[in-house]
Amino acid sequence: MEFEVVIGIQRIENQDETVTYREAVRAVIMEGDKILLVHSNLGDYKFPGGGVSQNESHTEALIREIAEETGYLNAIVGERIGTVIQRHVDEYDSDVIFQMNSHYYLCHLPGQKGTQNLDDYELEQEYTPKWVDIEDAIDQNEKMMKEFPQNNWIPRENFVLMELKTILKDEKNV
Repeated sequence: MEFEVVIGIQRIENQDETVTYREAVRAVIMEGDKILLVHSNLGDYKFPGGGVSQNESHTEALIREIAEETGYLNAIVGERIGTVIQRHVDEYDSDVIFQMNSHYYLCHLPGQKGTQNLDDYELEQEYTPKWVDIEDAIDQNEKMMKEFPQNNWIPRENFVLMELKTILKDEKNV
């Protein structure tokens, strides 16, 4: 099971086009029929994760991001289950294409919980880790997409949530 999808600009037509790339990793953490997501005061749900720093592996970045955003320490990173590529005109320079490559990995938590270590914007948005039903997260994110269409991470997260829902449904029918 591995998905890959492109959201936004489907292909870069002009080879001379300037493209800014960002690599990110996101954790898929399931426990029973619940998934651990980060809820913001904007009302949306996101997968724990974020940007990969220079000289940092995907595993190192994911362990760090899970600890920062959820407080769970020493996460165990498993297999990659998919990638979402987002391309759009850069919000700071209309002559540049911004491409975010988000890699999703199955992760497990050994149970040790510390405190969150949030960035300023995450503090402003009151990031809170929550165990939630996938269907509830999808429904809430769909409402938020209508209210905040500029928040381009919501379609990405909902795409992955819907993929997971399909996979879980298929596993129950086996």
